[in-house]
Amino acid sequence: MPVTVEQLAPSHSDALRALLAKDPVHNLYLLGLLEEFGIAAPERQAAFAFHGRFDSGVLTAAVFVGGEGGLVVPSASDASATGVIADALAPSLKLRATVGDKASVDALVRSLCEGKPRLSRTQKLFSVSADDLGPFTNPTLRLAREEDVPRLLPLAQGYVREILERDPLAEDPAHYEARVLQRVRQRRTYVLEEGGELVFKVDIGCRSQFGAELEGMYTPPSRRRQGHATLCLGQISRHLLSSLPRLAMRVDERDESTARIARKVGYHAGRTQRLVLVE
Repeated sequence: MPVTVEQLAPSHSDALRALLAKDPVHNLYLLGLLEEFGIAAPERQAAFAFHGRFDSGVLTAAVFVGGEGGLVVPSASDASATGVIADALAPSLKLRATVGDKASVDALVRSLCEGKPRLSRTQKLFSVSADDLGPFTNPTLRLAREEDVPRLLPLAQGYVREILERDPLAEDPAHYEARVLQRVRQRRTYVLEEGGELVFKVDIGCRSQFGAELEGMYTPPSRRRQGHATLCLGQISRHLLSSLPRLAMRVDERDESTARIARKVGYHAGRTQRLVLVE
């Protein structure tokens, strides 16, 4: 059988899970999406789809496409296999954002990105298991509540401005506030409150039986160098690892401060990642 590329159907769920589970650390994001949303039937209009490369009927690579290119995430597979999927999608897909293993993201950008991206960042994927954790905790870290949202928005905004160099509240305040509120309602945001002020936040970006990926870790500049990030990262890691096998988080290669915090807590650096924003 020749090499083929096709949109995955619900019948491919087991094959996709098996492919991603070969490298669960670097596929945590896709494993979380698969567990939360499943695979949409190709004939049904859906906001997302998985596309796969098959070699003699065996699934060898996959790419998640959400929001018509608003987020494209490749599996941690051979970059040449990802490139085959990208070439097949090129006539119908306009890439707007992608994140994942650097070599695979590079393959997507070559086929799907016209011109120079607005932003490109190399990152390290840090991961940790329960056995690696250091003695860092802060039991006052708690789930964010709906009434926290007005105080939470500046922290969420600050993270995006620092990492992505854009201001989500200036671009689309109603939509961004709704996203922050949705994460809170889904019990995915944790905060530290001190003297009536929120001084730290972190989000659970995805979660599955294979582990979870943390994102959006942020301390306001005026409250940095006080140990909040170290203690709170240790706290949420210990909490989540009581029921999950592993955690991961992406750290910008320029952000040595966050990398030091992650290593101190017990995280280990994995392969290089790349984040690309086209628009």
